[in-house]
Amino acid sequence: MGQTGGVAARDVTGREPREDGTRAEGRATPATVLAPAKLTVSLRIVGVRPDGFHLIEAEMVTVDLFDELSFEAGSSLRVLDEVVGGLGTGDVDAGPGNLVCRALRAAGTTAAVTLRKRIPTRAGLGGGSADAAAVLRWAGAVDPELAVRLGADVPFCVIGGRAAVSGIGEVVRPLPPRPAAYVLLVPPIGVETAACYRAWDELGAAPRTAAHDTSPAGPVNDLEPAALAVLPEMGAWRDALAGATNRRPMLAGSGSTWFVEGTPEELGLQGRSWLEVGGRRAPLVPVRTLGSEGAGRADASATSAGTP
Repeated sequence: MGQTGGVAARDVTGREPREDGTRAEGRATPATVLAPAKLTVSLRIVGVRPDGFHLIEAEMVTVDLFDELSFEAGSSLRVLDEVVGGLGTGDVDAGPGNLVCRALRAAGTTAAVTLRKRIPTRAGLGGGSADAAAVLRWAGAVDPELAVRLGADVPFCVIGGRAAVSGIGEVVRPLPPRPAAYVLLVPPIGVETAACYRAWDELGAAPRTAAHDTSPAGPVNDLEPAALAVLPEMGAWRDALAGATNRRPMLAGSGSTWFVEGTPEELGLQGRSWLEVGGRRAPLVPVRTLGSEGAGRADASATSAGTP
């Protein structure tokens, strides 16, 4: 195998491949790596490439809601359902299409991985991307070009912390940390990212330019109208969070999570774990931002803001 980001791909033993491409035998050293969720606090669409990929300017942060990946010798994936709020793992693929398996292949390595899934799926929180990034960090394969082939959010999730993200996601510029607290509302529904971007195209929205950007100062999410077009019932959950906090919620990425900045106490949500709409409940999840050092921690005893 060649070099990936200046670091040779490793197998679970930590040994580099031989020149003939085979791997030396060795005993695995078990490792546990945390995969923090990402929160997109601002997202502007500034162009569309000829291949259809959308160019963005975004600010992203990592927060203390974690998946957890344990690596041992072997070649398998086991997914444990610990998703916050009891929302379940839904249609998570535990086969070769899972981003964990794809990241292992991209890094040129194998492992038996136990994935404790806590980040809800199709919620705009980058759970699959965070898992792929955790694999790449563990394998020492942190080249952004490799990461972006797995998903647009993966390069940021590899670095973590707070960053300005541009291109299709492959350009990640770290920003100074800004400690912040948020409350997430995670509805029992999900939005496919690809469907959201298709809806943005179909709505005929024009990409922003510096000369014609009339958006208000501060955070904005250009995908919100498209996400609501894909799944109109998300509007009721937004309104429920607005009514409970007297704040205007933001959509996390392509959805379906809504969030407001502040602690539960600041937002008048102390003692509340759920909001209800039409007889269905959605968990309220308080989180705090992490520095980049929090993205790669290997700590089996670590806890998560969203761990049941």
